Amino acid sequence: MNSAHFRCFSGCPAAFSVDRAISQCPTCGGLLEVVHDTAALKKRSADEWTRLFDERLGSPTADCRSGVWSAREWVMPHVRDEMIVSTDEGRSSLYRARRLGREVGIDDLRIKQCGTSHTGSFKDLGMTVLVSVVRQAMSDGAISPRPLACASTGDTSAALAAYGAAAGLPVVVLLPRGLISTAQLVQPLANGATVFALDADFDGCMKVIQELADREAIYLANSKNPLRIEGQKTVAIEMTQQLGWEPPDWVIIPSGNLGNAAAIYAGFKMMLDLGVILKMPRLCIAQAANANPMYRAFVAGDAEVAPIAAIKSLASAIQIGRPVSATRAMVALREMNGVVEEATEQELADACARADRTGLYTCPHTGVALACAFKLRARGVIHESDRVVVVSTAHGLKFTEFKLGYHESNLGKVESPLANRPIAVAANADAIAEKIARIGA
Repeated sequence: MNSAHFRCFSGCPAAFSVDRAISQCPTCGGLLEVVHDTAALKKRSADEWTRLFDERLGSPTADCRSGVWSAREWVMPHVRDEMIVSTDEGRSSLYRARRLGREVGIDDLRIKQCGTSHTGSFKDLGMTVLVSVVRQAMSDGAISPRPLACASTGDTSAALAAYGAAAGLPVVVLLPRGLISTAQLVQPLANGATVFALDADFDGCMKVIQELADREAIYLANSKNPLRIEGQKTVAIEMTQQLGWEPPDWVIIPSGNLGNAAAIYAGFKMMLDLGVILKMPRLCIAQAANANPMYRAFVAGDAEVAPIAAIKSLASAIQIGRPVSATRAMVALREMNGVVEEATEQELADACARADRTGLYTCPHTGVALACAFKLRARGVIHESDRVVVVSTAHGLKFTEFKLGYHESNLGKVESPLANRPIAVAANADAIAEKIARIGA
């Protein structure tokens, strides 16, 4: 039977129970990771694992409807069925963007539509694991009752509030005042979370939430907590299964706090260790130019990511200058022969508009990833024959103000060359027919 435990990412020898209310190493203060019993997992062959997961794909049972818990042996095997808090997250589409791929010269361009999850972002994948573990640990007395809490730029708070509400657990959220969309603000409010709007950016909110965690006033639910990584790594497993258990050549993911980059690597590493795949895809960590500490470190050849003061970005969820998972992401970058690219505000806005014109509906963070993919293809880093997966981290409907602002040419210094404005016309069929006749002329 596989078991999982916390281990210090910096190399301290001690192991810690995943049922402990810790988000960093008690010895050195470094990051933690979840470690699985690989020897136990290898008692099943790679073929047996893929056959089991494929069988579960068509199963109607509750745990198999979740893209996370259908791989429960690889995620958090000790959680009892009755303690799982799930909204049938995951199982998102791997959309073949044929028209967009033709336009940019990528034969096989796919979009992993994580924004179609319950709260509209990939954060659901990690939150189902964290809330389920904490629910069981509190029920068993391993963790004293306290609110689950996070600092957030929007999507994390939405996921935590929804899963906390489903579990009947109190949730506290710290948001940067005025820096998230209306849709993102209303989600935790609607789910009954206690929401504090701080006069700070995300990094300032994160500092406060860590202080509260250190006082044991809350249970930290940010991606610094490696339980989140365990759920989010199933994005890698899902896309590989959807490709017939063949990994893509490239995975491009928008990154702010850098937990998602670490999660993608964790998923592919588990499959590689168990013989399910024979090679790693290459990784592109895509950052907004206004919040690009990882990009700066990569270009400079630095081994560590130095914090910066992030500038306001349309890609608000990744407007982070002090990423807590930078050390994890550095390992992912190295092991996946990765690159880091950046996208300006103009580039990300235009990438969204261009993708939308081919039938997508992209959030600004997905726009960052798409813009970086376009740039890598233009430079020949990505080849025409490569199979490329861009991870779409959130649903475009969360960012209506951004979308409307682009088409109304109202995004400050960002121009709108692909704007599509409504045409005012009389309620007259002849007048409308005249306008229609000019389309494409």
